Parts: sequence; structure tokens; C-alpha cells
Amino acid sequence: MELRQVRYFVAVAEELHFGRAAERLHIVQPTVSQQIRRLERELDLKLFDRTTRTVTLTAAGRAFLAHAHAVLEAERSALEAMAALHAEQESTLRVGTTTGLGLRLDAVLTALTERAPQLLVELVSAPRASRLQQVRDGELDAAFVRGADAHSPGLEFLPLWRDSLVAALPAGHPLAAPPHVPLADLAGLPLRIAPRDTNPHLVDTVVGACRAAGFEPVMGAAFTTDQDTLAAIATGRPSWTVYYASQARIQLAPRVSFRPFAAPAPAVRTYLVVRPHSPSRRLAALLDACNSLAREEGPGEEGPEEGGQGEEG
Repeated sequence: MELRQVRYFVAVAEELHFGRAAERLHIVQPTVSQQIRRLERELDLKLFDRTTRTVTLTAAGRAFLAHAHAVLEAERSALEAMAALHAEQESTLRVGTTTGLGLRLDAVLTALTERAPQLLVELVSAPRASRLQQVRDGELDAAFVRGADAHSPGLEFLPLWRDSLVAALPAGHPLAAPPHVPLADLAGLPLRIAPRDTNPHLVDTVVGACRAAGFEPVMGAAFTTDQDTLAAIATGRPSWTVYYASQARIQLAPRVSFRPFAAPAPAVRTYLVVRPHSPSRRLAALLDACNSLAREEGPGEEGPEEGGQGEEG
């Protein structure tokens, strides 16, 4: 049974005339007659008594009419529900985030509201791999990540801002006294950093900067939590770690000093990941909001980034 057959049946039942039903449906009369005959064959029941002058419903036809109305009402309800869902999705921007966007995310959302006040933003926090797959599958419109992946088919990485790193050192250590720390001076101290498999872009950035400064970093205990790692740096054998500069400005650690690196300071690029060639109007508004923030900060500046090293953005 097809919905069009049910629709044709209701039209004929209400008009009691095949010609008028065809006009109402904007189709030719033979099509209506053909589909009604097919419906009767499928039901194995005669729905209409036809003469050269009149068309009347049979008892089976009268019984089927109530069910036909219910079927068409269910169709209308389903279409209305799907239309409402489509409208909601069209006005909702689904963005993948990670711990660490902090005040920068708030600044982007504020700029987005100014550009597209009708948009509803749904934020989804998930591991990096999951965020990328959800963008690829269309479950997310976009996602923030740190560091581009060389092999990410079906995705486009749009560069946004660079987040500068600073050194976290014991407050009493001689290297904590000057306003800047040459990276090469840290060669003898163990580096506490997240395992590479949880944050490869950060680890590769820091290790690459150390090698460019002429040394291979001595790896100490892994970075675990802000509290435990900074407490170990403050009270244990001298060691160091890295923080995003703006995170360091709000991090409570009275016995740890955060010092900028002497130029060139290592930094990690943040990207907005989208599907290629599919920028919707609402996605364009998000990208414009992100770019406006990047322009305000200027090249190479860090923004109000928050969050530890645990998992890469």
C-alpha cells in the first residue's frame, strides 16, 4: 500500500466522483482509477460501487475511510515534526570544544552573538578523535582543536590563533629570577609534560623547540594534574613544565614562577575544523567571530587559554 493510494482513495470517497477527485489531486482521472483498483486488489476488498452515474462507498470502503484519515493525519504530523526539527537544526550551531578554551571561547561566542543573534549554539565536549569524526560525519558543524593532522581525509583545518607557551619553574630557582628564560638554559632540568599519546602536538612542539635550541630534553615524571605537577615542581627536585601563557596568569601556584621563553618562544596553533566546501551561513558567522578575535590579539599572541596538558585540544 502506498500513501498516494490512500490519498487518492480519500479524495474519491469525499468527492464521490473520480473526475472531481482527479481535478482536486491535479492528476488525470485514469491514474486515480488505476491506483484505486490496485488498492482494492491489495486489500482484496471492493471499496466503491461504481455505476455510469454514481460512485458510492461500500461497507468496506466506509470502514477503511476512518483508517485512511488516520494514516494521512499521521503523515501530516510526521512531516510537521520533521519540519520543526529541520528548522531547529538550521538555527543551531553544533561546535566541538575541549577543556582549555575558557575565556577565549566566551569571547568567540560573544562575537558570534553580535553577528548572528538568532543562532543557538550547542557545545559538545569530546576527545579529539571523537570530535574530528563527528565533524566528518556531520554530527558537528565545526570543532576547535590544537595542531593540524597531516592525514585527516574529509576535513579542513582553518588556522585561527597561536597560543604561546611559558615555563613553570620552582620560584626559588635561579632561572626564575630573570624576566625571560632562554630555552637552552633548561637543558639540565627534567621536563614534566603529558605523555605524547594524549597530547602529541604539545609534546612535539616543546621537544622540537628544545632540539632547535640545541639539546634533547630530559624527561621527568609525566604531567598529571595542575595541582600535583605544580606541587612537585615547587617542593621536589628542580624540574620544569610548560603552560599556556594566559593559563599561567590565572593559575594559583605561589611557589612556582611562570616565565616567558626568550624568543623564539614555542607556541601551538589552534584550528577550527570543518568539512571542506560546506560553509553554511551560520558557520561563516562562527569563522568570522574567530577571525575577529585572532585579529584583535595579533600574530603570535596568546589568548585567554585555560586548561592543563592532559588531552590535546
